[in-house]
Amino acid sequence: MIFENMKGEQSMKKIVIIGAGPAGLTAANELLKDGNNEYEVVILEETKVIGGISQTVRYNGNRMDIGGHRFFSKSDEVMKWWSNLMPIQGAASYDDKKLGREKPLENGGPDPEKDDRVMLVRDRVSRIYYNNKFFDYPISMSAATIKNMGFGTTLKAGFSYLKSAMFKKPETSLENFYINRFGKVLYSMFFEGYTEKLWGRHPREISADWGSQRVKGLSIKAILKDMFSKAFGGKKKKREVETSLIEQFWYPKYGPGQLWELAADRAVERGAKILKGYNVKNIVCKDGKITSVVCETENGTQTIDGDIFISSMPVKDLVGGMTGDVPSKEIADIAAGLPYRDFVTVGLLVDKLNLKNETNIKTLGNIVPDCWIYVQETHVKLGRIQIFNNWSPYMVKNPENTVWIGLEYFCAEGDDFWNMSDKECIDFAVKELESMGVIKADKVLDSHREKIKKAYPAYFDTYAQMDELIKFLDGYENLFCIGRNGQHRYNNMDHSMLTAIRAAEAIKAGKTDKHDIWNVNTEKEYHETKTNA
Repeated sequence: MIFENMKGEQSMKKIVIIGAGPAGLTAANELLKDGNNEYEVVILEETKVIGGISQTVRYNGNRMDIGGHRFFSKSDEVMKWWSNLMPIQGAASYDDKKLGREKPLENGGPDPEKDDRVMLVRDRVSRIYYNNKFFDYPISMSAATIKNMGFGTTLKAGFSYLKSAMFKKPETSLENFYINRFGKVLYSMFFEGYTEKLWGRHPREISADWGSQRVKGLSIKAILKDMFSKAFGGKKKKREVETSLIEQFWYPKYGPGQLWELAADRAVERGAKILKGYNVKNIVCKDGKITSVVCETENGTQTIDGDIFISSMPVKDLVGGMTGDVPSKEIADIAAGLPYRDFVTVGLLVDKLNLKNETNIKTLGNIVPDCWIYVQETHVKLGRIQIFNNWSPYMVKNPENTVWIGLEYFCAEGDDFWNMSDKECIDFAVKELESMGVIKADKVLDSHREKIKKAYPAYFDTYAQMDELIKFLDGYENLFCIGRNGQHRYNNMDHSMLTAIRAAEAIKAGKTDKHDIWNVNTEKEYHETKTNA
């Protein structure tokens, strides 16, 4: 909006966006896409990197995806946003061409062998590694699963599920949430240990809200329904596809960071200013509004004034940094008590894996076809293994003769694991992987470590009082909280984008009601279910 100052001159409304991750960059582009120059948009990014947890790390010719990002959404709005920025491939990628694999191609779309600005169509293969055997992820009741579990365990799991279907537990914890959907036997095998590794808490201590955010609608019933639908070719007028069950997804040629770097470039072309290395430390409040933020930079402290503030910074830090209208002790304590899980990825370049590809899926070097391998073994700290070759062959300098993997660890900033040196951490990771029989230590050709703070907002401790915090934040009419950390919700990338889109819509309409922004990803049906006509 354009306002007149006291001299009658027109002035643009200044919007300060905190964070240059998916939410912040989406908000900037949505505000400026009409090209009417009504807004002065400034993005403040704490680091020197674009994309937040969706960044792509470059190291010695190889690329790492921090956390793994499948580009698929039930929102056509988001799918179009992605494909408008990066068109879908119109010719086969390097590995598909080499292996004779067929993919749906876009007429007139770019050739990934010639063009870099291209979205690849990739096969979704993710499995669970448990007792040195592979199981489908999500767990399925396939012949392979029954064989790996053994007839006796399968029988116990079946009766356990029937019991849970008849006698539902009150969903007062994530443990009960899982048991209600899978039965106690499958919960104990495939959810309990991994969840505790992820959060550092037993599932009985975690709110069932996390399950509602991440696996809502996923259950033995849903899995069996999907299996029978495929087996009998069930065609309905409308078909529901759950992201955890989809067979293909989009992926940028050079990883998710490539898309967000392009989004940043587009925002700048439209008039936005991105200031890197600006760490917001204080939020100055007065009379129910935010007036400015104080940043630490390499050149000293700087104060940035604004008319509207869009925050994707952690709620804990946002409230903790407020000055002027200081929050009450109760609100300050709730914010200070919000928990997070931090994240470490160790990249290892090896000449081969000791895992046999026993699937019928062709791969370069005949490696296992998985994008992710979920490690359920409780004797190791390792949570997941990414195989970057399978996300995109262009992520790896030599995809035919080397395998570039990412070992994902969940920890707490400042704990013993977090404080390890790069060498100590890499040696620890190599030793764990060798103990699982996945690699041999002498086959490691190169390595790299990345640490990410506050990667996962957690659902315990003062999270139970989050509604009180939301009410407090909504009291600042010119403050809009978006994104995973900005809302303290374990949202996927598309939902973080949707919070930003709703915020931009509200600002353009002059609204101060934040309901539509907070309401993203709170619907009762599974949040990754897409209905296709």
